[in-house]
Amino acid sequence: MFGLANPDRFLRFTRPVVPAAWALAVVLIAAATWLAFSVPEDFRQYDTVRIMFVHVPAASIGLAAYGALGVSSFFALVFRHPLADAAARAAALPGAALTALALITGSLWGKPMWGAWWAWGDARLMSVLILFLFYVGYMALRASIDDEAKAARAAAVLGLVGLINLPIVKFSVDWWNTLHQPASLLRAEGPSMPAVYLAPLLTMMAAYGVFFLAVWLTAIRTEIVRRRVLSIRARRALEA
Repeated sequence: MFGLANPDRFLRFTRPVVPAAWALAVVLIAAATWLAFSVPEDFRQYDTVRIMFVHVPAASIGLAAYGALGVSSFFALVFRHPLADAAARAAALPGAALTALALITGSLWGKPMWGAWWAWGDARLMSVLILFLFYVGYMALRASIDDEAKAARAAAVLGLVGLINLPIVKFSVDWWNTLHQPASLLRAEGPSMPAVYLAPLLTMMAAYGVFFLAVWLTAIRTEIVRRRVLSIRARRALEA
Protein backbone atom coordinates (compact mmCIF):
# COMPACT_ATOMS: atom_id res chain seq x y z
CA MET A 1 0.00 0.00 0.00
CA PHE A 2 2.77 2.42 0.97
CA GLY A 3 4.56 1.56 -2.27
CA LEU A 4 1.66 3.17 -4.14
CA ALA A 5 2.50 6.46 -2.43
CA ASN A 6 4.97 6.99 -5.25
CA PRO A 7 3.04 8.95 -7.94
CA ASP A 8 4.67 7.10 -10.87
CA ARG A 9 3.93 3.71 -9.32
CA PHE A 10 0.39 4.83 -8.51
CA LEU A 11 -0.20 5.91 -12.13
CA ARG A 12 1.11 2.60 -13.46
CA PHE A 13 -0.94 0.54 -11.01
CA THR A 14 -4.21 2.40 -11.57
CA ARG A 15 -3.94 2.61 -15.38
CA PRO A 16 -5.74 -0.75 -15.90
CA VAL A 17 -7.77 -0.46 -12.68
CA VAL A 18 -9.62 2.73 -13.61
CA PRO A 19 -11.33 1.50 -16.82
CA ALA A 20 -12.17 -1.79 -15.10
CA ALA A 21 -13.74 0.11 -12.20
CA TRP A 22 -15.80 2.28 -14.57
CA ALA A 23 -17.03 -0.80 -16.47
CA LEU A 24 -17.93 -2.63 -13.27
CA ALA A 25 -19.73 0.44 -11.93
CA VAL A 26 -21.88 0.66 -15.08
CA VAL A 27 -22.77 -3.04 -14.87
CA LEU A 28 -23.60 -2.88 -11.16
CA ILE A 29 -25.69 0.28 -11.51
CA ALA A 30 -27.65 -1.25 -14.40
CA ALA A 31 -28.23 -4.49 -12.46
CA ALA A 32 -29.16 -2.68 -9.24
CA THR A 33 -31.58 -0.38 -11.07
CA TRP A 34 -33.30 -3.36 -12.67
CA LEU A 35 -33.55 -5.09 -9.28
CA ALA A 36 -34.88 -1.92 -7.62
CA PHE A 37 -37.73 -1.62 -10.11
CA SER A 38 -38.46 -5.35 -9.99
CA VAL A 39 -39.29 -5.56 -6.28
CA PRO A 40 -42.95 -5.18 -5.20
CA GLU A 41 -44.09 -1.94 -3.62
CA ASP A 42 -44.18 -1.78 0.18
CA PHE A 43 -47.56 -2.20 1.88
CA ARG A 44 -47.00 1.04 3.86
CA GLN A 45 -44.70 3.15 1.71
CA TYR A 46 -46.00 1.96 -1.66
CA ASP A 47 -43.69 2.99 -4.54
CA THR A 48 -41.86 5.60 -2.46
CA VAL A 49 -39.88 2.74 -0.94
CA ARG A 50 -37.77 2.74 -4.11
CA ILE A 51 -36.23 6.04 -3.02
CA MET A 52 -34.37 3.94 -0.47
CA PHE A 53 -32.27 2.41 -3.24
CA VAL A 54 -30.83 5.85 -4.03
CA HIS A 55 -30.92 7.49 -0.61
CA VAL A 56 -29.25 4.83 1.53
CA PRO A 57 -26.30 4.10 -0.83
CA ALA A 58 -25.72 7.83 -1.41
CA ALA A 59 -25.65 8.50 2.34
CA SER A 60 -23.43 5.50 3.11
CA ILE A 61 -20.87 6.13 0.37
CA GLY A 62 -20.94 9.88 1.07
CA LEU A 63 -19.97 9.05 4.65
CA ALA A 64 -17.25 6.64 3.49
CA ALA A 65 -15.92 9.23 1.05
CA TYR A 66 -15.38 11.67 3.90
CA GLY A 67 -13.56 8.93 5.75
CA ALA A 68 -11.24 8.63 2.74
CA LEU A 69 -10.81 12.42 2.70
CA GLY A 70 -10.05 12.54 6.43
CA VAL A 71 -7.54 9.67 6.41
CA SER A 72 -5.82 11.12 3.35
CA SER A 73 -5.69 14.50 5.09
CA PHE A 74 -3.98 12.85 8.07
CA PHE A 75 -1.23 11.37 5.90
CA ALA A 76 -0.88 14.64 4.00
CA LEU A 77 -0.57 16.68 7.19
CA VAL A 78 1.70 14.32 9.14
CA PHE A 79 3.90 12.94 6.36
CA ARG A 80 3.62 15.91 3.96
CA HIS A 81 3.01 13.53 1.05
CA PRO A 82 1.59 15.21 -2.07
CA LEU A 83 -0.23 12.07 -3.24
CA ALA A 84 -2.19 11.90 0.04
CA ASP A 85 -3.16 15.54 -0.44
CA ALA A 86 -4.22 14.79 -4.01
CA ALA A 87 -6.35 11.88 -2.73
CA ALA A 88 -8.04 14.11 -0.14
CA ARG A 89 -8.75 16.82 -2.70
CA ALA A 90 -10.09 14.27 -5.20
CA ALA A 91 -12.55 12.83 -2.65
CA ALA A 92 -14.18 16.16 -1.82
CA LEU A 93 -16.35 16.83 -4.88
CA PRO A 94 -17.80 13.33 -5.40
CA GLY A 95 -18.31 12.98 -1.65
CA ALA A 96 -20.17 16.30 -1.53
CA ALA A 97 -22.29 15.30 -4.53
CA LEU A 98 -23.28 11.99 -2.91
CA THR A 99 -24.09 13.70 0.39
CA ALA A 100 -26.19 16.31 -1.41
CA LEU A 101 -28.02 13.49 -3.22
CA ALA A 102 -28.68 11.82 0.15
CA LEU A 103 -30.13 15.05 1.54
CA ILE A 104 -32.33 15.66 -1.51
CA THR A 105 -33.67 12.11 -1.71
CA GLY A 106 -34.13 12.04 2.06
CA SER A 107 -36.29 15.13 1.81
CA LEU A 108 -38.32 13.59 -1.03
CA TRP A 109 -38.76 10.42 1.03
CA GLY A 110 -39.51 12.30 4.24
CA LYS A 111 -42.43 14.29 2.87
CA PRO A 112 -44.80 11.33 2.29
CA MET A 113 -43.48 9.38 5.30
CA TRP A 114 -43.21 12.12 7.94
CA GLY A 115 -45.40 14.81 6.43
CA ALA A 116 -42.50 17.29 6.23
CA TRP A 117 -39.66 17.98 3.81
CA TRP A 118 -37.24 18.70 6.66
CA ALA A 119 -37.04 18.43 10.45
CA TRP A 120 -34.49 20.73 12.08
CA GLY A 121 -34.63 18.79 15.34
CA ASP A 122 -33.68 15.45 13.75
CA ALA A 123 -30.12 14.48 14.73
CA ARG A 124 -29.49 12.34 11.65
CA LEU A 125 -30.64 15.07 9.25
CA MET A 126 -28.59 17.75 10.98
CA SER A 127 -25.43 15.65 11.23
CA VAL A 128 -25.61 14.77 7.51
CA LEU A 129 -26.15 18.46 6.71
CA ILE A 130 -23.05 19.26 8.78
CA LEU A 131 -21.17 16.58 6.84
CA PHE A 132 -22.14 18.32 3.59
CA LEU A 133 -21.03 21.68 5.01
CA PHE A 134 -17.64 20.18 5.91
CA TYR A 135 -17.28 19.09 2.29
CA VAL A 136 -18.21 22.55 1.04
CA GLY A 137 -15.95 24.20 3.61
CA TYR A 138 -13.03 22.00 2.60
CA MET A 139 -13.39 22.91 -1.07
CA ALA A 140 -14.00 26.60 -0.34
CA LEU A 141 -10.95 26.80 1.93
CA ARG A 142 -8.70 25.29 -0.72
CA ALA A 143 -10.06 27.67 -3.33
CA SER A 144 -9.66 30.75 -1.13
CA ILE A 145 -5.90 30.39 -0.55
CA ASP A 146 -3.62 31.06 -3.52
CA ASP A 147 -0.58 29.29 -2.04
CA GLU A 148 -1.26 25.60 -2.70
CA ALA A 149 0.97 24.40 0.15
CA LYS A 150 -0.81 26.60 2.69
CA ALA A 151 -4.20 25.69 1.22
CA ALA A 152 -3.37 21.99 1.53
CA ARG A 153 -2.34 22.29 5.19
CA ALA A 154 -5.36 24.38 6.16
CA ALA A 155 -7.75 22.05 4.33
CA ALA A 156 -6.10 18.98 5.89
CA VAL A 157 -6.73 20.36 9.38
CA LEU A 158 -10.38 21.00 8.51
CA GLY A 159 -10.63 17.52 6.98
CA LEU A 160 -9.36 15.97 10.21
CA VAL A 161 -11.77 17.99 12.35
CA GLY A 162 -14.66 16.78 10.20
CA LEU A 163 -13.89 13.16 11.13
CA ILE A 164 -15.45 13.88 14.52
CA ASN A 165 -18.83 14.11 12.79
CA LEU A 166 -18.71 10.63 11.23
CA PRO A 167 -19.61 8.60 14.35
CA ILE A 168 -22.27 11.20 15.15
CA VAL A 169 -23.88 10.57 11.75
CA LYS A 170 -23.66 6.81 12.19
CA PHE A 171 -24.94 6.54 15.77
CA SER A 172 -27.28 9.54 15.89
CA VAL A 173 -30.33 7.27 15.59
CA ASP A 174 -29.12 5.32 18.65
CA TRP A 175 -27.99 8.24 20.80
CA TRP A 176 -30.98 10.52 20.25
CA ASN A 177 -34.69 10.27 19.55
CA THR A 178 -34.99 10.94 15.81
CA LEU A 179 -37.51 10.50 13.03
CA HIS A 180 -35.14 8.08 11.35
CA GLN A 181 -35.56 4.41 12.06
CA PRO A 182 -32.73 2.54 13.86
CA ALA A 183 -30.04 0.78 11.82
CA SER A 184 -31.52 -1.99 9.69
CA LEU A 185 -28.38 -3.30 7.95
CA LEU A 186 -25.39 -3.24 10.34
CA ARG A 187 -26.89 -4.91 13.40
CA ALA A 188 -25.58 -7.59 15.75
CA GLU A 189 -28.76 -9.59 15.12
CA GLY A 190 -28.37 -9.28 11.36
CA PRO A 191 -30.31 -7.14 8.87
CA SER A 192 -33.93 -6.50 9.78
CA MET A 193 -34.90 -5.62 6.22
CA PRO A 194 -36.97 -8.09 4.16
CA ALA A 195 -34.79 -10.13 1.80
CA VAL A 196 -36.72 -8.89 -1.23
CA TYR A 197 -35.40 -5.37 -0.57
CA LEU A 198 -32.03 -6.36 0.87
CA ALA A 199 -30.57 -7.83 -2.33
CA PRO A 200 -31.18 -4.79 -4.57
CA LEU A 201 -30.08 -2.42 -1.80
CA LEU A 202 -26.77 -4.22 -1.25
CA THR A 203 -26.23 -4.36 -5.02
CA MET A 204 -26.86 -0.63 -5.32
CA MET A 205 -24.52 0.09 -2.42
CA ALA A 206 -21.82 -1.92 -4.16
CA ALA A 207 -22.54 -0.01 -7.37
CA TYR A 208 -22.20 3.36 -5.63
CA GLY A 209 -19.02 2.20 -3.92
CA VAL A 210 -17.36 1.10 -7.15
CA PHE A 211 -18.61 4.26 -8.89
CA PHE A 212 -17.00 6.43 -6.20
CA LEU A 213 -13.78 4.43 -6.48
CA ALA A 214 -13.72 4.98 -10.25
CA VAL A 215 -14.36 8.72 -9.89
CA TRP A 216 -11.83 9.02 -7.05
CA LEU A 217 -9.01 7.23 -8.84
CA THR A 218 -9.68 9.18 -12.04
CA ALA A 219 -9.61 12.46 -10.10
CA ILE A 220 -6.37 11.53 -8.31
CA ARG A 221 -4.69 10.70 -11.62
CA THR A 222 -5.92 13.99 -13.08
CA GLU A 223 -4.63 15.89 -10.05
CA ILE A 224 -1.18 14.30 -10.38
CA VAL A 225 -1.00 15.32 -14.04
CA ARG A 226 -2.24 18.83 -13.22
CA ARG A 227 0.47 19.33 -10.61
CA ARG A 228 3.14 18.07 -12.95
CA VAL A 229 2.03 20.49 -15.65
CA LEU A 230 2.11 23.37 -13.15
CA SER A 231 5.58 22.30 -12.01
CA ILE A 232 6.87 22.20 -15.59
CA ARG A 233 5.40 25.63 -16.32
CA ALA A 234 6.95 27.09 -13.18
CA ARG A 235 10.35 25.62 -14.02
CA ARG A 236 10.20 26.98 -17.56
CA ALA A 237 9.16 30.39 -16.26
CA LEU A 238 12.23 30.45 -13.98
CA GLU A 239 14.51 29.37 -16.80
CA ALA A 240 13.12 32.11 -19.05
